[in-house]
Amino acid sequence: MARRRRHEEHENHERWLVSYADFITLLFAFFVVMYSISSLNEGKYKVLSEALVGVFNEPERSVRPIPIGEQKPQTVRPADPLVQDSEQTDAALGQGAQDPLKSIADDVNAAFGDLIASKQMTVRGNELWIEIELNSSLLFGSGDAMPSNQAFDLIDKVAKIIKPFDNPVHVEGFTDNQPINTGQFPSNWELSSARSSSIVRMLAMDGINPARLASVGYGEFQPLTSNATADGRARNRRVVLVISRNLDVRRSLTGSGTTANAKPDAALRRAGTQTAPVPTTPPQGVKSSSSAP
Repeated sequence: MARRRRHEEHENHERWLVSYADFITLLFAFFVVMYSISSLNEGKYKVLSEALVGVFNEPERSVRPIPIGEQKPQTVRPADPLVQDSEQTDAALGQGAQDPLKSIADDVNAAFGDLIASKQMTVRGNELWIEIELNSSLLFGSGDAMPSNQAFDLIDKVAKIIKPFDNPVHVEGFTDNQPINTGQFPSNWELSSARSSSIVRMLAMDGINPARLASVGYGEFQPLTSNATADGRARNRRVVLVISRNLDVRRSLTGSGTTANAKPDAALRRAGTQTAPVPTTPPQGVKSSSSAP
């Protein structure tokens, strides 16, 4: 009897398409889910964008050698003082120059009337300095020092008001007494300092001369009110922009603590007889430790 011939099975060379299609479908679903739960933080995007623009527009930074060992100073000439001579400044006031502190206070009150009415912003001061106090909820998320989208719009408006003047500005950061212990912020000291530094960098990005700027963090140790209630803790979480009449006033206020506890004593009043300084460019290699980077 003749043996039946076994037919050879046809091999399907496109079987990989089924697995490939399943993989692409799963990958597409993964990216859809990731996109749906993500949100673009314009604040972080602007910080990154400004940093990249600064790097590519200043090629000297990338080619500047890293100093090793002891470096000799580039010059022995002392830095020019930021504070003008009192006779010159008194003469300027005698010529009818408008008080910059009053102009700034009036402009801030006019620009932020709604925030002032809702007590999220407070403007106060005297003949030596003015304070612009902002609730931290306007600027930062809870336990974070990255400015929110609203913070960029708000600080942009403040910068436009103070930019035409030469008065020193130092930014104070405050927190409540709730403990924080993260890798980035081991305590409220770091959080308050990071927040004030963020505002200083934003002001510099908006065109304010960095020689005018300084930042300080007081942590939880300068409360406005008791931390026993949620409302009290919310009031204590704040950032204060202090615009001083001149550099001597700013240094006196920084040394004595927050301006809320400082009084214009005789020394401060003597310093206040001068108008705002005209910042000068310091010599190469000379950098103030209190100025913004």
